Amino acid sequence: MKKIFSCVLALGILLGMTGCGDKAAKDKAAADKVAALIDAIYVQERTSDTDKLCAQAKKAWDKLSDAQKELVEGENADPDYFGRDTGDASLDNPLNQDGIGETEILVVSFGTSFNASRAQDIGGIEKAIQAANPDASVRRAFTAQIIINHVQARDGEKIDNMQQALDRAVKNGVKTLIVQPTHLMHGAEYDELSESVKAYEDKFEKVVIAEPLLGKVGKTSAITNEDKRTVAIAITDCAVSLAGYDSLAQADKDGTAFVFMGHGTSHAAKITYSQMASQMANLDYGNVFIGTVEGEPEETACENVIEAVKAAGYKKVVLRPLMVVAGDHANNDMAGDDDDSWKSMFTASAAFEKIDCQIEGLGGIPAVQSVYVAHTEDAKKKLN
Repeated sequence: MKKIFSCVLALGILLGMTGCGDKAAKDKAAADKVAALIDAIYVQERTSDTDKLCAQAKKAWDKLSDAQKELVEGENADPDYFGRDTGDASLDNPLNQDGIGETEILVVSFGTSFNASRAQDIGGIEKAIQAANPDASVRRAFTAQIIINHVQARDGEKIDNMQQALDRAVKNGVKTLIVQPTHLMHGAEYDELSESVKAYEDKFEKVVIAEPLLGKVGKTSAITNEDKRTVAIAITDCAVSLAGYDSLAQADKDGTAFVFMGHGTSHAAKITYSQMASQMANLDYGNVFIGTVEGEPEETACENVIEAVKAAGYKKVVLRPLMVVAGDHANNDMAGDDDDSWKSMFTASAAFEKIDCQIEGLGGIPAVQSVYVAHTEDAKKKLN
């Protein structure tokens, strides 16, 4: 009798294990399907299938259980693609409406999938430009199709890419087109934007591209301009205030350094970061340092910035993005918990008593918005 019972028990355990194995396999298969769909839309080219694939990816994600969602992993896919809370997308206006009129100001950004930053930083710039130009129609374009697809799939918000925005302008009978980039400098993205606009020049009566945020790129690291000065003062004032100090001098006395982290680039325009460092020096901002995610130029690499801050004797550090938006780079590369984030590397150096992160983009600062407004106005003068 005991033998029979043992056999029945063993069979039950085996069947249970088989059932568990089947469930694990099914969970993994469901997660892998979503990962494949995410990877399919994580591309820089829009196709005739993009809308369909975005919808399929979201539908498949919504069918997953919470446990299955944690298993999503692909070349670019992870649970955060759909699962991370980045703010309320409904607060953002994609500015993709028709009925444009004869004069359009097309505000072109790289873009961000972080909803709160998109509304505050990019949206803040767009609103400031619209307020200063009530007789023109302000519209939006993003250059990063990967981001456009992400926002569309996750939130159902459709943002025009450059071709879509330019086609919309043509269809609406726009005669005067002013393109205002939100890019920091005359880098690779600005060059690509210029090429896209050039292909449409003959479709409008007047076309002009305005300056990026930091204006012209000087030939040496010592060359600065009024735009760089304005931005340097604006970001520093905001950082100091948010850190709880009355002045930069008070922060310096308290042993606090501010590190502003840009993106970095291999483009010749990377000298702009060195020029921003020169601008900080010209302003006598001795406890302000410039870094970049890409570490180009070389002195802006994280390990070099850490050494510079250590050598200057500061024991407290405030990290803040030198970027228009507080998106993926700010939240992950700067303030993330992974070992290779700036926060983690500053912590691992064991040289500092305190490290704080400010997750705020340049676009939300009124003084920075005013620079874009001025550049748009300068571009309008060129038309005349």
